[in-house]
Amino acid sequence: MTKKRMALGCGALVLITVLIVAAVVWAKFPERVEGDYFDSGGVRIHYTDEGTGTPVVLVHGLAANIDQQWRSCGIIDALAQDYHVVALDTRGHGLSDKPHDAAQYGMNMVEDVIRLMDHLEIEKAHVVGYSMGGLITIKLLTTHTERLLSAAPCGMGWEPLTDENRAMAEEVAKALDDCEGFGPLGKKLGLDDGKPHRTKRLILKLALTFLVDNEALAAVVRAIPQLAVQEAQLRANKLPILNMVGSKDGLRPICEKLAEVTPNCEQLIIEGKDHMTTPGAPAFIERLQTFLAKHTPKPPESTS
Repeated sequence: MTKKRMALGCGALVLITVLIVAAVVWAKFPERVEGDYFDSGGVRIHYTDEGTGTPVVLVHGLAANIDQQWRSCGIIDALAQDYHVVALDTRGHGLSDKPHDAAQYGMNMVEDVIRLMDHLEIEKAHVVGYSMGGLITIKLLTTHTERLLSAAPCGMGWEPLTDENRAMAEEVAKALDDCEGFGPLGKKLGLDDGKPHRTKRLILKLALTFLVDNEALAAVVRAIPQLAVQEAQLRANKLPILNMVGSKDGLRPICEKLAEVTPNCEQLIIEGKDHMTTPGAPAFIERLQTFLAKHTPKPPESTS
């Protein structure tokens, strides 16, 4: 075989591999359901609005969107039978605007939830967040307590903000800048050893190049330290809280710490689940429904 044929054969093999991997990546991203948009401080935010009843606001995790986090595993459909379910693509994600300036994130992501509630004329709501969305939810319960009926920060816990935390955020952001995945984040979540093999690196590179805006995600991560809360703020909590985490989730220790320092915090550890598989577990939606029903105000009885 000539060198030219060998080169063509290798090129064809690489192309086929890339196409197969691209198909796998694409299959992991469910079809988007487009809802409505509103202006949040100059950033266009996409949201969906389904069902009737007491409002429940859903806030997804990093690099996810409404449909990946909440619709594909049936959570929106299940909750919309009894509640007014509002979910947003946080800024930097999904169909929302994606600024590349870190100053556009942090507390702005918290205020987006409140601005969306104002836009829909919702006075109070249950707020359910997962992973990064859980971090936003924890910040909400310390900064906008009066707007929440309850808070369910799941797949996320609490730890003091340290120089090490800040350095890790910057390391993750740099990995995203280079389309090389999430750096040490996978290891912290208990998903890998921080050094994904070649196929996984290719999948991540394709996803970060074509399916998300990696520069926006890097900006999100750089601003995450703004979402830190003080232990004293958590100890002063009076809201009902539900924290759910998989037994194999690398964040389980900080989730247990959250439950330890925060009054009125129920915790469910879902056996055998990790950071990625917990929201799809039947126990997740069952406990969430029980929690929401318990803390939903009963309508006043009519008098005849």
